[in-house]
Amino acid sequence: MTEVKKYPPGESLPFADNLSPATVAIARVDLQSMIRLVRLLDRLGRHAVYRAAVAVQVAESARFDPGHAAVMMGYDFHLTPAGPRLIEVNTNAGGILPAWLAGHPGTPLPPRLKNRLLATFAEEMQAQSRGALPQPRRIAIIDETPAQQFLYPEMQLFAELFRQWGVAATVVDPENLEASADGVFLGGERVDLVYNRHCDFTLDTPPLAGLRAAYLAGSVCLTPNPFVYALLADKRRLVQWRDATLLAACGLAATERELLMTCVPECLLLEGGDRERLWRERGDWVFKPVDRFGSRGVLVGEKMTRGRFEQLDAATTLVQRLVPPSTTEVPGFGLMKTDIRLYAYRDRVLGVTARLYRGQVTNLRTEGGGFAAVQIV
Repeated sequence: MTEVKKYPPGESLPFADNLSPATVAIARVDLQSMIRLVRLLDRLGRHAVYRAAVAVQVAESARFDPGHAAVMMGYDFHLTPAGPRLIEVNTNAGGILPAWLAGHPGTPLPPRLKNRLLATFAEEMQAQSRGALPQPRRIAIIDETPAQQFLYPEMQLFAELFRQWGVAATVVDPENLEASADGVFLGGERVDLVYNRHCDFTLDTPPLAGLRAAYLAGSVCLTPNPFVYALLADKRRLVQWRDATLLAACGLAATERELLMTCVPECLLLEGGDRERLWRERGDWVFKPVDRFGSRGVLVGEKMTRGRFEQLDAATTLVQRLVPPSTTEVPGFGLMKTDIRLYAYRDRVLGVTARLYRGQVTNLRTEGGGFAAVQIV
């Protein structure tokens, strides 16, 4: 089912080019399955056996437990006739504010949603400071050259939201921070919390060296952070979520294991598979670099050349069973591929949106596509 919304005439909306006029219907039973999976993965990520299994695969910074979670988790699904299928998880998922605007054009963010979002940042600060700070006093929202980023307007809206909360907030490139094990400072003022939109998930690049030192010293609340990225968003976790031995060792009930085996498509690392068989059956698979984010470097097997296949690094390439996205007919723009994103904090779902696009992988630049409202039916 598709509805078309009309934006108020003459109104200038941030993200206007990234909002679809369509409304996408989601079956309530599918939404319930997605929510159950989000909650199950959150609980699994807290289990000591699971954490030990993850720790042997990840970088040093990702083994450090900062004692708190991660704001703005994103769980991306494709809808199929047999139910939703989890495609990937993101720890710095953008879009919750344009997603609201897509469904409520011209409508201010309601107090209830504002309070739910701000509460997640307060909880992070309280956990990291062990109760010393009920909320941050100063927040830095960071990304690489943020003004050039696709969702820079959303970062600005978050900064304004924090200021309304009574918290000083700035969108800043991490190179402009003064950071060391002693803490993070901006213009001589201490930053209590860094809202991390940067895609160096393990803080390995030189511009993030000072922030890494502060994070590992516990002198700043960094959210999202390498620890939660390793537990839930590293693409190698998709393989472990179908590991029956590991899931049983973590004490998951049969129904919980079945949920994972059903909702998580078959995945393996290229080094663990029969390379020649995977080449012959490439049309059934998607090939993803585990160390890159979003859709960067993703290759749909049926479009891949033999030469490109041979260049894939076996140790860092995830091979995922192809799950074609559902489609939405957008009047005036035609048929578009559709995926569903749930935004969550810990086990709490904060919002849901659809993203409409054309092409091989998700993008928000298709005319008539972008973030779209959803209707639960």
